Amino acid sequence: MNGASFLPALTVLVSILVSCSQPRSTRFSFPNFPSAILIPSMKHPKEYRRIHFVTGKLAEAALRRQVEALATQFSFEYSIDVLPISVAALLNVDWVLPRLTVPQQTELIVLPGYCQGELDRIQATVSCDVTRGPKDLRQLPTFFGNPAEPVVLNDYDVQILAEINHAPQRSLQDITHTAQALAGQGADVIDLGCDPGHRWLQVGDAIQALKDLGLRVSIDSMNPLEIGDAVAAGAELVLSVNQENRHAAIDWGVEVVAIPDQPSNWNSLQETVAFLSEQKCPFRIDPILEPIGFGLAQSIQRYLLARQTWPAAEIMMGVGNLTELSDVDSAGVNFLLLGICQELGIRSVLTTQVINWARTSVRELDIARRILFYSVQQKIPPKRLSDQLIQLRDPQLFESDPQELEQLAVSITDPNYRIFQCQDDLYCMGSGQLWSGKDPFAVFQQMLDNQPANLDPSHAFYLGYEMCKAELAGRLGKNYQQDQALRWGHLTVEEPDRHRLSRRKRSERKKDSDPPS
Repeated sequence: MNGASFLPALTVLVSILVSCSQPRSTRFSFPNFPSAILIPSMKHPKEYRRIHFVTGKLAEAALRRQVEALATQFSFEYSIDVLPISVAALLNVDWVLPRLTVPQQTELIVLPGYCQGELDRIQATVSCDVTRGPKDLRQLPTFFGNPAEPVVLNDYDVQILAEINHAPQRSLQDITHTAQALAGQGADVIDLGCDPGHRWLQVGDAIQALKDLGLRVSIDSMNPLEIGDAVAAGAELVLSVNQENRHAAIDWGVEVVAIPDQPSNWNSLQETVAFLSEQKCPFRIDPILEPIGFGLAQSIQRYLLARQTWPAAEIMMGVGNLTELSDVDSAGVNFLLLGICQELGIRSVLTTQVINWARTSVRELDIARRILFYSVQQKIPPKRLSDQLIQLRDPQLFESDPQELEQLAVSITDPNYRIFQCQDDLYCMGSGQLWSGKDPFAVFQQMLDNQPANLDPSHAFYLGYEMCKAELAGRLGKNYQQDQALRWGHLTVEEPDRHRLSRRKRSERKKDSDPPS
């Protein structure tokens, strides 16, 4: 059964693994099975032979199609309990419990993914296991598929230096606030970027303030006096050192970053590295990443050459030179550069978050270093390990079927509106009526022409908000689920209950058989 035939709509209002159904239980024969026993620990769903699904009226047809195919594939018997409710998102265990009709010898009860409450209350009354399915009915095949080994992305070996640009021009309060935010996003070291041409007399105060917060600090300056003040206050790393200031580095007693006098001057980098080695001054090497159009390819080649020339040396890459100077969202750029670093053993990166499209670079690098460490260590492509950096589109698009939406519209008798996005069109339905089109304003006008009685200002605002989300999802190739946040990877902000119809409005339209909200 392909994804196009799964009613994505049922994921929105009905959004469930399983939604609810009629008070009766549709029973299927369980021939030649021994008495049911209590299974002490949950197995994988596909290992059960007799499964009882709980759903709601609107999702019943789609659930039956799904379960029928899965039962054949995984060889289990099933029954479906259709409870007297349309919107499964309002289900809770206390309401479900007295309405359950579970066939004898059932081994597993699968509740809708949105069902609230403690499953132990149901577990205590039945002799079988109880679980929630996925919130999205279309994910039921995955729910029954082979369980994947959990991917743990805790490990990494790349250090992130986050630079605060033009630090001398900022207040101490601004510096400490920014530094704490960067550390919270994943920065290991806070780099204070100084301004060339004059000495920052308060550099020691700034570094001491950051040290008092428990933060590690580096200084980005070419001024030996300024660097001396920073090191005395606790800076542990100096960016950057070349033939101009490398003699002073002998007295600083901290690690420094060796750079070429000019990015393309490889010999100057070799000379500085040789000098620091002779003086036993700890260092890491930065051949300097250059922007596109100014030697990007050659600079990447220099990183390759640096690793070949100094196999055991620590190397750093300033990835901000590319993210800040390219008109493209930073996540993909950071991911690619971290991939190069991971393969070459480059164990530190320097970034900044000045330009708006790179404002989350530190967080992106933190996510990328974990994914890529796992990828390289396991010798597998960095695919389907995490969706946190998939922001513009969704990892998988669930297509709708317009004919199924039309059939669903006929079956809806209550006045509440359901909104769907399908093949670049918006669909809105309620009370047996269906309005659709590409333009949300045109769809809304269709509704107004029908003179709906329940379209008060707050309801209209809610529908406009949801239609805006649905149209945006269609344009970007994202999945839309009514009352659910669009997925933006690590930038996703879940929508609280305030975005739904008010409790007062819902209660006015709620049937006596509906569960309490």
